[in-house]
Amino acid sequence: MISFQIVQRLGRRKSIKLITIFLAAAVIPIVGAQTRGQAPAPAQQQQQPPAAGSPQEPTPASPNLAPAPAIAPPQRPAFVVILDPGHGGADNGARGASGIAEKDVALALARATRLQLQQQGLRVLLTRDSDEDPSFDDRATLANAQRSSLLVSFHVSSTGKVGSVRTYYYLFAPPAAIPASSSIIAGGPAAPAPRVSSHLIPWNRAQENFADSSHRLADRIQAELVRNFPGSPAQSFAVPLRDLRSVAAPAVAVELSSVTVEDRGALEAMFTPIAASIARGIVAFHASTESGAH
Repeated sequence: MISFQIVQRLGRRKSIKLITIFLAAAVIPIVGAQTRGQAPAPAQQQQQPPAAGSPQEPTPASPNLAPAPAIAPPQRPAFVVILDPGHGGADNGARGASGIAEKDVALALARATRLQLQQQGLRVLLTRDSDEDPSFDDRATLANAQRSSLLVSFHVSSTGKVGSVRTYYYLFAPPAAIPASSSIIAGGPAAPAPRVSSHLIPWNRAQENFADSSHRLADRIQAELVRNFPGSPAQSFAVPLRDLRSVAAPAVAVELSSVTVEDRGALEAMFTPIAASIARGIVAFHASTESGAH
């Protein structure tokens, strides 16, 4: 009714303008209400942490990190055989009527034994490889400088059945008994003898701790020798041989008979079978030592 009256008073053209203004004023509140009812859209979706227990991709290893090196097990010290040709230089040793010198035969036999041992894959050192005469201590020092070794000394006798071979190990004399009469005369007990530290071994008794192993080595070698040289004794012998006394390792001496032969060729024919027998005895002894069997 009001709008009809306004149209009559203002005229048609002005009435249309006025109606348009009224309609626009009515639409603005409606649009504002709709806009306020809608939640604003998030600018960026936030990353949610993974739920507990959900599988996750493994983190790739850095290409700059090298794998830890494997730890190698400890190795046994290298086993060394020391061959000791007796005498040498100005010391000829035993000498035969035909001019055969012990020092020359001992060196030739040691070289033949070296070849046999090397064919078994063993490392071999000679105390002398020429016509020289190292001292007993120098020979022992070469053996004692090794962490795992044994020594074989070579000799040629002037007696015994020709073609026979013997093996020796060192024999220490038993300790002398201490007389007790002095304590009775003095009216009291005798003063105790000074004790030597068990960690200090006198040089001239270095072989004492290896007496048993040297005996076993000598028996091993002699058992091989008697197979090829029937005239040889079945057992090894214990003798106080100076060549062996200061060696802190299993040590034996092999003696061949004899320098009295007229033809050196008779001795040389024995070199290879003797050397092979010694090598077999050493290999058997070393294998038993490694396995713990005697």
